[in-house]
Parts: sequence; C-alpha cells; structure tokens
Amino acid sequence: MRLNDPKVINAWCMFDWANSAYSLTITSAVFPVYYNAVTKTGIGNSEVNFFGIQLANTVLYSYGLALSFLIAAFLSPLLSGIADYTGQKKKFMQFFTYMGGIACIALFWFDGTSNIEFGIISFVIAGVGYAGSLVFYNAYLPEIATADRFDIVSAKGYSLGYIGSVLLLIFNLLMITFPSLFFGDVSKEVGETLGAKWSFVSVGVWWIVFAQYTFSRLPSNVHNRMPGNEYITKGFKELRLVFHEFRQSNNMMTFLGSFFLYSMSVQTVMYLAAAFGEKTLNLASDKLIATVLIIQLVGVGGAYLFAYLSKIKGNKYALMTMLGIWIGISSYAYFMQSEYEFYVLAAIVGMVMGGIQSLSRATYSKLIPDNTLDHTSYFSFYDVVEKVATCLGMFSFGLVENLTDNMRLSIIPIVFFFVLGFLIMIRVKVARDAVAADQKG
Repeated sequence: MRLNDPKVINAWCMFDWANSAYSLTITSAVFPVYYNAVTKTGIGNSEVNFFGIQLANTVLYSYGLALSFLIAAFLSPLLSGIADYTGQKKKFMQFFTYMGGIACIALFWFDGTSNIEFGIISFVIAGVGYAGSLVFYNAYLPEIATADRFDIVSAKGYSLGYIGSVLLLIFNLLMITFPSLFFGDVSKEVGETLGAKWSFVSVGVWWIVFAQYTFSRLPSNVHNRMPGNEYITKGFKELRLVFHEFRQSNNMMTFLGSFFLYSMSVQTVMYLAAAFGEKTLNLASDKLIATVLIIQLVGVGGAYLFAYLSKIKGNKYALMTMLGIWIGISSYAYFMQSEYEFYVLAAIVGMVMGGIQSLSRATYSKLIPDNTLDHTSYFSFYDVVEKVATCLGMFSFGLVENLTDNMRLSIIPIVFFFVLGFLIMIRVKVARDAVAADQKG
C-alpha cells in the first residue's frame, strides 16, 4: 500500500470526526446531566438500586465508566494479537464501532431509576465500543504514513474530532434548549428530556454513518496474512512476541512509564473538570457546557501548534513543554476562586489537551521498531496503559476527596503525577522527524 496517500489519510482522520461525538456528548456534556436528573429519587436523595445493591447515582456512574475502560483494557491485547496475525484489524474496528453506536442509540430508552440496569449496561457497552475501536484505529497510523508525517496526521485527526463533536453538540444543545422547534408544543421538562434522548440517538447515527467513509478507504488486510484455523492461538503467540520485544526496549518502556503517569492526570482533568467547576465554584450547567466547548475548540489549534513545535524542536521538547504547562495549570487550579479564572484555565487546558493527546500517539508511533508488522499489538499496550491510568487517576481524585471532604486537595495527586511524568520523560530518546523519515525510507 502506498504511504501518505491523501485519500487514505483523510479517511483515517475522519474516524476521529465520527467517534469523538461519543466522548463529548455521552461522557462529558449531555448524558452526565441527564443521568443525574433522572436518577434522583427525591430532594437530597440520589441513591439508586442496581441489581439489588444500593449506591449513590454518581458512584454508580463512575463505576460504570471505569468498568468500560477495564473491559476494553482486558480485551484489546488479545483481540489485537488476533487482528495482527489475521491482518483483519478493520473488521475488529467495524465491530466495536457498530457495537458502540448501537449502544448509544439504545440510551434513548433509558428513563432513570425504572430501568437503571439497562441504562448502565448500555453506557458500559458504548464505552467498550469507543475504547475498543480506538486500538485498531490508532494502529493504522504507522501503516498509512511515513514517520515525518505522524505528528501532523495525528494532529489533523484530533482536530477533526474536536470540530465534528462540537458541531453535533451544538445541534444537540439546540434540541434541548429550544425543544418546540423540534418536537412541537411540549412542556419544557418533556422537551428537555426528548432533546437529551434524541442526542444519544444522534451520537450513534453520527458515529456509524461517518465511519463508513473511513471503512471505505482503509485497507482491509494490510499484510495479506491468511487467518487459518488457529487464529486465537496464533493471536496469543503474536501478543507474547510483542511483549517480549517490549521488554527489550528500555526506551519504549520509559516512554510508556511517563505516558502512564501524565495520562492519570490528563484523563482525570478531561472527565472531572466540569464536576470540579460545579462543586468548588458553583458554576451552572450552561456555563460548564460552555467551558467544554472552549476546551474542544481551542484543542484544534493546540494539536496543530504542538505538531509544528515538534517539527521545529522535536517530539520530546514539545511533550516536555506541554507537561511543564500542565504542571502550572494544575498547580494554579488549587488556588482558583472565580469563574473567569476557570474559563482562562479551560482555554489553556484545551490547548495542551489537544496537543498532548495528538503528540503522544505520534511519538509512540515513532518508537515502534521500523520493521514491525504488528502495529495493533503494540498499540494495544498503549491503549491498556492509557485506560488503566484513567481508572487510577479518577480513583485517586475521588479517594482524596472522600478522605478529606475537600475536592481542591484532589488536585495534589494530579500535580504529583504530572511532575513524575515530566521527570521520566527526560530519559526518553525520540528521533527527530527528519531522522525518523530517513530510517523509514
């Protein structure tokens, strides 16, 4: 397959446009608000009965989100080994996409405490679909572009994801805010409920429909391998082989160590920033959603800005610059008092959020051995590291708040993980783009 084919690269980037609607509408903006509203059983009472177990609704939500990450982290190494051996990563990518999209649509029928089990199970399945599809999606990057293009292609993918998800969120917010334009003469409460439910449907449809362009262009079997009759056994062997290669590469392990630590903080900020603003600054839901939009829009420029910086100064320099900014942001957040400070920090977070996610993926691609055919297996380890880091980061944040009853103190471990990630990144060696391109050529 010809590398740097514009049509293939554009199709690959469009998958970010397709699936980012899930992460914004379902995990960040609309579903959390809807879930909290429909699972409150009375004033001051937010406990729900989940298969006979009494839990606070927010605790159940956090457990559901963490469980989806853990399931994906458990499945992805095995499935990636099979996908690498058979060469059929696109089929796995399609499977997880359809599973996630259909689960989002199913949330339309989630009404609250009356069918809480259905809602949480659908939410978890949607999360598994999203996380699972990303493993195979990321693994295509080293197979469609040369190393000198990794940074800019990765940035383009994240940027399209930010733009697409914001456009759909704006449409969904119009449905929720002005329901009469979409659903006729209905009460405000009924209209908001319908707007939220149809938002979940829109995410599933958006995800599946736009992914078709990606599936139509990406190659089906990159290395033309034949599956045979023992592909599961071969998949395990493929995984063990890649794990052995991992252990031989101190540089790659060092990078993953740094990535693990700073991902604990990055992902926690991404998922819990709104909750922090609501609880510590008493920001209204519309202001929190506006903050989410700021982060997304600024993230577009951030992804390209740090891709350009990496081109001039190298990936390691750009990553360490962003980690330095992250340390400053999280440290200042501890002392933040006004909503205007929150908006300013949100804009800076958006800039480094897009940059660090995009450049981490591109940098890892450059560290994979040049002659490897098993990109999916390599990226499954990357995915597991990120998902486990997400779970531990959110757990640390919640644990500190639970022990101290002070959410501000939960920022301390975030700063700590960023500092450790920065210190470990000093030891990582990353080839400059031009050098890496020469090695590929």
